[in-house]
Amino acid sequence: MSDNKVKEIEDLIKIVSKLPGLGPKSAQRIVLKLINNREDLIKPLTNTLAQVYKNVVRCNVCGNLKSLNSNCICSNKKYDQICVVENLADMFAVQSTGIFKGSYHILGGTLPSFEGQKSGNGLLVESLINRVKKNSVKEVILATSASIEGETTAHYISDSLKDTKAKITRLAKGVPVGGSIEHLDDGTLFSAFKNRGPIASD
Repeated sequence: MSDNKVKEIEDLIKIVSKLPGLGPKSAQRIVLKLINNREDLIKPLTNTLAQVYKNVVRCNVCGNLKSLNSNCICSNKKYDQICVVENLADMFAVQSTGIFKGSYHILGGTLPSFEGQKSGNGLLVESLINRVKKNSVKEVILATSASIEGETTAHYISDSLKDTKAKITRLAKGVPVGGSIEHLDDGTLFSAFKNRGPIASD
């Protein structure tokens, strides 16, 4: 029996299957759809991906995505509140509720619980401190996940900001223990924001 597999297509299926929520079969359907629509899908998709790869970078101030050809939103917007999240998906989840109108700060992950207070571990913590001081921010809302790592990160940031005048609050426990911000429904997120409270000191 002959093998009808085409290496280029198989390689593309493997890459697409790495995307969240997609397995080999779903990836195969997507790839076949692309192949059957070369001019309408593959060509513009290829061009767009190339532009994104070339021009879209992470802002080293707030952690959001920005174009190399323009300033990040954090540089031209006045704000007195900053919502600190772990990643872009968490920011999009909060944005979808419409409850928060301030600025965001995307850390780029969390601190491993065993490293505790050693360092920022590559997270954008120092730039957060600078933003709070520079913009005289009144409140920093810590919207990290209710996991051990999320709690460790929240307390590390709270401690790092203790010499600023900003009020440090944490989302209320509408966020389930071990839960990820990204996967919460709008109602839970809305409740968590409305009932946020101060960080308890040790």
